[in-house]
Amino acid sequence: MASRSRSRTRTQEERERRRQQQQQQQHHQQQHHCYQPGLGPSAPSSSSSSPPLGSPSPPAASPPCGALTPPSPSLVLLLLAAAAAASLLPTGDGQNLVTEDVTVVEGEVATISCKVRNSDDSVIQLLNPNRQTIYFRDFRPLKDSRFQLVNFSSSELRVSLTNVSISDEGRYFCQLYTDPPQEYFMTITVLVPPRNLRIEAQKETTVEGEEIELNCTSLASRPPTVIRWFKGNKELFGKTEEEQWSDMFTVTSRLSLKVKREDDGVAVVCQVDHPAVKDLQTKYYLDVMYKPEVQVLQNSPAQPLTREGDLLDLLCQVKGKPEPTDVSWLRVDDEMPQHVIVSGSNLHINSLNKSDNGTYRCKASNEVGMSFSDYTLYVYDPPTTLPPPTTTTTTTIPATTTDSRAGEESAITAVDHAVIGGVVAVVVFAMLCLLIILGRYFARHKGTYFTHEAKGADDAADADTAIINAEGGQNNSEEKKEYFI
Repeated sequence: MASRSRSRTRTQEERERRRQQQQQQQHHQQQHHCYQPGLGPSAPSSSSSSPPLGSPSPPAASPPCGALTPPSPSLVLLLLAAAAAASLLPTGDGQNLVTEDVTVVEGEVATISCKVRNSDDSVIQLLNPNRQTIYFRDFRPLKDSRFQLVNFSSSELRVSLTNVSISDEGRYFCQLYTDPPQEYFMTITVLVPPRNLRIEAQKETTVEGEEIELNCTSLASRPPTVIRWFKGNKELFGKTEEEQWSDMFTVTSRLSLKVKREDDGVAVVCQVDHPAVKDLQTKYYLDVMYKPEVQVLQNSPAQPLTREGDLLDLLCQVKGKPEPTDVSWLRVDDEMPQHVIVSGSNLHINSLNKSDNGTYRCKASNEVGMSFSDYTLYVYDPPTTLPPPTTTTTTTIPATTTDSRAGEESAITAVDHAVIGGVVAVVVFAMLCLLIILGRYFARHKGTYFTHEAKGADDAADADTAIINAEGGQNNSEEKKEYFI
């Protein structure tokens, strides 16, 4: 109270001093523009005591010199209003004061600081938004123990406020008792994190292909929150509505999502962006129902071809939500053979024959719907001969989920073509060998024949002797020989 009365006294003195200065200025102006009785405009005292002839007489209504003209009532009211406003509002000059705005989360600690740049040991005072003195120097007149002195010196007054609430928000004033006094303010802003974050679904369970609506609500925050949606790594966008209650905000975001069977068990994340919290989110796991998925697998025989006498074992693999309760086998184009054994999802035939050819269907159903898968059986003749080991060809046929036997027929065609190609190759090789042998045989019959019909003619002494030798050679025909080269 003493500090408050002292502050008021100094303020009143300052106002009185300013008022006196204004009166002196007005009096000085009147001395230069007033008229004296019997004289013209004011002049130095050494001038003549009587006016010159023919000089104009002064106005009759002019006041004598030294008399003050009272101000108009409107001017008085204007001056009083300006003075009142100046006394209520902070000056904002802050020539020597330095303050900083404070942002704090509700329930935490705020630090208020009044600093003096050029300290002259003037008194520092801190006031709350209601202009109640919190600290006068190092003394705390206010009975609020949440305010505690952190530091006091001639250049700084620092105070902490614990357990901050919304009611503490507003302007806090720093006053420096100089001549004239200085005042500056700082603003405390209180952030309120969301009280609760939850996701609500329009219905708990959804069937594939339907749309589900999710609502994410953030309650009682300040400022209002920003809500974002995520499914996996993909961001989704909803429609946001904002409601204000007193100083608090409630934000609701609505998301519409068309679900698939792959979304079953997937988490949808609602994430909040707010300056008072970090990584605040909640999750909702989708519960999607879908009709069964049916797939027929061939466990036996191991090879893709089914021949007479083979063992056939088929498995009907079923997946659905809820779990399928009814799984059955039937023959599409005819009645089921009597020797076929059906046990739940398994179909078993001990010894295949061509009368078993046909399409076999596995059906499964649940609350959502029914699905089926077909398996086409074609029984081939048993193998009669085994292929030679040197010409064995290994063919890999990729497993498929279709129910057609077209792949098996194409495999048989490939095997037959391989056998025919091998036979043709052997025949061609044999024909080539035969042609080579015949060519060499005919080549050996080409040569020169030499007949010794005139044997000894070269040794005769004259022509008569040669003729006689020749005639003798004809008689001895047995000596004629032929040489094959």
